[in-house]
Amino acid sequence: MEFGLFLNGYLPGPAAHDRDSEHEMLMREIGYAVHADSFNWKYAWLGEHHALTEYSHMSAPEVVFGYIAAKTEQIHLGSAIMNLSAVVNHPARNAERVAMLDHVTGGRYEWGTGRGAGSHEVGTFGIDDASLTKAMWDEAAPEIIRMFEQKDYTFSGDYFHIDTPHNVLPKPYGLGHPPMWVACGNPATFGKAGSLGIGAIAFNFEPIYNLKGRINAYKEAAAECTDPLGEFQNDNVMMTNAVICLEDRDRAREIAMSPGRGYLNTMVTMYHDTMPPQEGAVKWPGTPNGIPNEEVLDQVIDAGYLLCGNPEEVNEQINRYQEVGTDQLVFGIPNEGFEHDEVIEMIEIFGKEVIPNHDHDPEHSTTRMRAKAVRKYPEFANPLPEFDIPTVLPTNALLPLEG
Repeated sequence: MEFGLFLNGYLPGPAAHDRDSEHEMLMREIGYAVHADSFNWKYAWLGEHHALTEYSHMSAPEVVFGYIAAKTEQIHLGSAIMNLSAVVNHPARNAERVAMLDHVTGGRYEWGTGRGAGSHEVGTFGIDDASLTKAMWDEAAPEIIRMFEQKDYTFSGDYFHIDTPHNVLPKPYGLGHPPMWVACGNPATFGKAGSLGIGAIAFNFEPIYNLKGRINAYKEAAAECTDPLGEFQNDNVMMTNAVICLEDRDRAREIAMSPGRGYLNTMVTMYHDTMPPQEGAVKWPGTPNGIPNEEVLDQVIDAGYLLCGNPEEVNEQINRYQEVGTDQLVFGIPNEGFEHDEVIEMIEIFGKEVIPNHDHDPEHSTTRMRAKAVRKYPEFANPLPEFDIPTVLPTNALLPLEG
């Protein structure tokens, strides 16, 4: 099993309306991804959300990826998620951004996609009916693959069109394209992701063993996939959860029971109105369902809602995720109650004392899968017209005319 961090620009309370606090939070989160590169973490996922006050101020992760890539060597950087709705991000712009990130990161970009958090977010861009974003994703996703491959791209669909041939640039770096993923909030999406041969980005808001059916549905569909959406199959389920792993076991448990734990979940319930709410979920600004005592904390840990304790305890707790078939386990940070120096400690000790016990392969799984990429479309969709070509190039051209 592989491991990663999930950074979402979470800024609860009055700080969300203070520019200095916003800056401090953003720079801290960027720093966490950079720091993790030295401690065996393989992935850092950054959210893309729009106008979701407090919940997420990370609206342009593609700007951040280049900064992180320049300061790291091995960690992969994933969008969680890039919105494929044509009104939010035109498919040609998405194709350009994905390919450019592939170059800037040296092949370390993970292309996580989705439809957006809910009606409030997509309403920022004039989408009055959030259910339309499903059809927008279905239209855009395969077309972006075609943009990667063809030099005379045209398309006329329900949500976007490119009427005359255009070569969308740059093309991805090297073989294939960045591994493709999709956010899976509804149970049916797991099977769809598996059948399309793309990774599933999942979020754990219920007991871990309840997710086994969804993961099985993904794996069963993935096993039958013979024609993946992209140039190769990304057979991966990524699960996001929370972890509090410190050398001081008592302090880790104190954080888990601290006031305000669960505040983020009240915002999930408010903003993510296209996902079915969990039973008993509290909607912001209601008082969050915290963890009142040690007994309840142990129940929460046993159910798999949270990993908590010292490295030895957390090592054992991770086994539950392996049992249900999780391929990649990702942790949203900073957890509520975590101080900045404690986040740094967690990144270090989890990376040194936990990850090596569960991830024995130095190569990223998605790197191996991408190595099997095969083109899906011809380079040109139409016969080339007759045209003149130049007879001379600048002397410093990277390839000569005959090349």
